[in-house]
Amino acid sequence: MSEMPDVRVDVEPSYREDESSPMENRFVFSYTVTVHNHSPGNIQLMARFWKITQTSGQVQEVRGKGVVGKQPMIGPGQTFQYTSRAILDGPVGFMEGAYTCVDTASQRPFEVPITVFRLATPNQIH
Repeated sequence: MSEMPDVRVDVEPSYREDESSPMENRFVFSYTVTVHNHSPGNIQLMARFWKITQTSGQVQEVRGKGVVGKQPMIGPGQTFQYTSRAILDGPVGFMEGAYTCVDTASQRPFEVPITVFRLATPNQIH
């Protein structure tokens, strides 16, 4: 039995003041995701799952094929980076999720968890 591929995900969120409209409860955030393949073989990112918790407490789940219209192949020691966005109903929210990837040598799927991260406008204390 071979072990799971070593894949890590880093996320860097950013508030998009120019696209937001606080008076209309529209807070836009971008987030840049970097997927690091520390495995000896190729992996392919096949699907995504996001759980977005709004300021209001509403939870939205997003599932789909790939990321930003791609199902990237990531070689050993390589990274794949993309930027996407989320629109919240208030100044603070949280996202977490998982990617479904495939080890291309064995064709076995595996999940890569994405640790919860905070989306917040500047100067938010909570």
